[in-house]
Amino acid sequence: MPKVLELPDMNINNEELRLLLAIKLFEEKKVSLGKASEIAGYTEKTFSEILLKRGISPTRYEDVDLKKEIRNA
Repeated sequence: MPKVLELPDMNINNEELRLLLAIKLFEEKKVSLGKASEIAGYTEKTFSEILLKRGISPTRYEDVDLKKEIRNA
């Protein structure tokens, strides 16, 4: 079931609000990249590009086995 959030009037459109919410939830590790992309209304590729432009890595390094990645490089 969709959640409804009542907010005071702001000078921000729904698309931008969804993007900002998705970014913050992703940064706080509350949602995955896929779920954040869905919230924002973008593909994972596009959302990742947006994150990178904002200086946010779309990769969560704790989720990656770095030793395995280095061996496979």
